[in-house]
Amino acid sequence: MKEFQYTITDPEGIHARPAGLLKANEFTSKIMIGKGGKSADAKRIFGVMSLGAKKGDEIFMTAEGADEETAAQALETFLKENL
Repeated sequence: MKEFQYTITDPEGIHARPAGLLKANEFTSKIMIGKGGKSADAKRIFGVMSLGAKKGDEIFMTAEGADEETAAQALETFLKENL
């Protein structure tokens, strides 16, 4: 299992556009995103948005499966470039 943390820097937090672009569905691994004791399947846009992550919030992501290394690297890069 690969896990990383990220602090949201986008002034709007995680809203529909970046949640839809996350592309966790491209990976076979189970990918979870969480904040403040809550977690959601990162492959489900409404689950991601339900976390209500705002600017300054720290989120965590975990990837577990055959392509977990690739998934974790790609998602971390996406967050750094977009959020």
